[in-house]
Amino acid sequence: MRTVFRCAHGAPYLLLLGLPAQADTLYLYNWNNYISAATVARFEAQCACRIVQDYYADNEEMLAKLAAGASGYDLIVPTGNAVEALLRSNQLRPLDKARLANLKNIKPEFLNAFFDPGNRYSVPYAYTVTLLGYNVEKLRALNLPSDTWALIFEPRYLVKLKGRVTVLDSQRELMAAAMRYLGYSANDTDEAKWQRARDLILRAKPYWAAFNASSYIKELTVGNIWLAHGYSSDMFQARADAEKAGRPFHIGYSIPKEGAVLALDSMVLHKTGRQPELALRFIDFMLEGPNSAELTNLIGSGNPNRAAMRHIAPEIAGNPAVFPAATDTKRLEMLRDLDRKQRRVLNRIWTEIKLR
Repeated sequence: MRTVFRCAHGAPYLLLLGLPAQADTLYLYNWNNYISAATVARFEAQCACRIVQDYYADNEEMLAKLAAGASGYDLIVPTGNAVEALLRSNQLRPLDKARLANLKNIKPEFLNAFFDPGNRYSVPYAYTVTLLGYNVEKLRALNLPSDTWALIFEPRYLVKLKGRVTVLDSQRELMAAAMRYLGYSANDTDEAKWQRARDLILRAKPYWAAFNASSYIKELTVGNIWLAHGYSSDMFQARADAEKAGRPFHIGYSIPKEGAVLALDSMVLHKTGRQPELALRFIDFMLEGPNSAELTNLIGSGNPNRAAMRHIAPEIAGNPAVFPAATDTKRLEMLRDLDRKQRRVLNRIWTEIKLR
């Protein structure tokens, strides 16, 4: 089985899965644009090794690829509910914490998460909040609020935004937004409540331009879309791109008052990796404050590393959508994994949503 990888510098590599990996190569399975090229180059120089990356767009894609037999990854960066799924299927290697001197840098509130009590298998890397990004001038001119999920679900608002709204093409994320708007937990699995969320979504769907998990940054930046349901790091990028391009509008983003999803991504060792020692060295390297801060400064991701904070640009460190205040944090939830029966039910609901 042959898989094409592409490193952070853009050069293609081939990894023949099932054959011994090179002793000086770390195979990293990561979200796209989730580590800076400068960080990669610095680690490669420090360890006299090479990092080769493969990318995924969402946790379901990553889990499906592993389930289909992909192997040879030393390090993966899944979200909490995906860590839970990987542990259930016995795919992860426990950490040797004696090799992680910088683990002390992680903020206490990001340790001992539900998916890995005691952090036996995972080390927090970065986080995002799922929220609303919007064209400030357009919402102001239409006299619309910017801090509620009602913007994407209520016809009284959507009638002013028809064809200018996108929502994430993600069953878990969109259902979570609907559940929070209805006053439920994003992790509530009561089928009757899911049906109410489905009905809410179907009522709003005719007003939306698209289900979009990939190009909404560009659509916001050029002004085609005025409101998007998406990730805080993407909204950060959209705002920066609009400013750089000199657009006659600004991109704002906010955490809806009803609550939202916080996605904590962690570094984990896959059992099929050939270089666990090199992977542990990389984790400890990424736990150093300046290295951890580099990602936040690049893409506006939230940072669970207290040693990184003094290295983060002040305008990012002070952004409440990147680093939520304590009052906002109480309204954030991490998504939990679903069992097979729950997945089947949700898949059926999602298919109905997409086809109707």
